[in-house]
Amino acid sequence: MKKRNPVYVAILSCLSALVFLSATACAGFFSAGGIKPAGALLLGPQMPPETSQALVVVDDSFLFFTSHRVYALQKAENTWRHALDPIDAVIGRNGFASPGEKREGDGRTPSGLFRLGTAFGYDETIDTRLPYRRALPDDVWIDDVADPDYNRWVKQSQTRASSFESMRRADDLYKYGLVIEYNTDPVVPGRGSAIFFHVWAGPKSTTSGCVAVAEEDIRKILAWLDPAARPGIWLNPIPVSKEDP
Repeated sequence: MKKRNPVYVAILSCLSALVFLSATACAGFFSAGGIKPAGALLLGPQMPPETSQALVVVDDSFLFFTSHRVYALQKAENTWRHALDPIDAVIGRNGFASPGEKREGDGRTPSGLFRLGTAFGYDETIDTRLPYRRALPDDVWIDDVADPDYNRWVKQSQTRASSFESMRRADDLYKYGLVIEYNTDPVVPGRGSAIFFHVWAGPKSTTSGCVAVAEEDIRKILAWLDPAARPGIWLNPIPVSKEDP
């Protein structure tokens, strides 16, 4: 048997240990019962008391492995638990922007706690209890920072904006979607627009600032969400514990 270089063995052992520690840390933070992860996460910026459903988008990257996940949490009797299995996701091509630092065209997904708004898609109706808007060929979302309709869904025939995004894309990325209420009330020009939760182009893809998942996963999420639960989404949370000041 060929004897391995001891330096190689040592490096491989260290890497294996780091991977194990990272995996166990994530497993501990997002435990099967849901009490520990949800409780820890929601000790940060407190969820509004009326909110009983939440999507939490976490950076699970480790070393040179890029990974993001969505955790769907449900509150019952003041206890947050997992409602769905963890979901693989992709985010902006340049990662998360620090809180308050998202800017138009920077390719980053904003960090923070936001409301979830209108569901949208291409079909006349979809399986969801959320308010739903069908995207038609002349529907656009304005990203022109100088236009009064900046960060708004309007008809192309009713705007003079020089820049906008079609809400009925040829690549079907908006076949199912959900508006993340980022920079919508009030709208601040230049702080970023068209932040959605939508269908991804694939597990190795990125977005321009949205969060995206597989079509089957977003359909599960849309069917689960209930407007009566005042659902919210927490993008890039900072883990905390009861021992933190």
